[in-house]
Amino acid sequence: MPNPYEDSLALADRYYAAFNAGDVETMLGCLSEDIAHDINQGGRETGKPAFRAFMARMDEAYSEQLRDIVLMANPDGTRVAAEFTVHGVYKRADEGLPPAHGQSYVLPAGAFLEVKDGRIARVSTYYNLADWIAQVS
Repeated sequence: MPNPYEDSLALADRYYAAFNAGDVETMLGCLSEDIAHDINQGGRETGKPAFRAFMARMDEAYSEQLRDIVLMANPDGTRVAAEFTVHGVYKRADEGLPPAHGQSYVLPAGAFLEVKDGRIARVSTYYNLADWIAQVS
């Protein structure tokens, strides 16, 4: 018998394992076609093509690994929360941000996922941008 709680935690675990492996295709496979992606201190992008483009931009500017990942879900599996620490290298300047020259950073972060029909339908990621800027400046 399916267990939505466990299934959603396993889905989130696959998604973050794929992130750490740099496997964008597996990440995309975890997402609904109309994925809503809420960017930290930014707007919302919708759909897999926009998410793929976002990941390409991120991969050009940053090299990141998520560590100490803790996943929590509500009983019906429609929401998952993730807390983690981002360990990264700022490789190439991102628009509107400080110059990049290989600076390392360690940043606590979190995300909220909405799950529908066995896929992630929304990803909302949060971190302290001022802390990140201070670390790379």
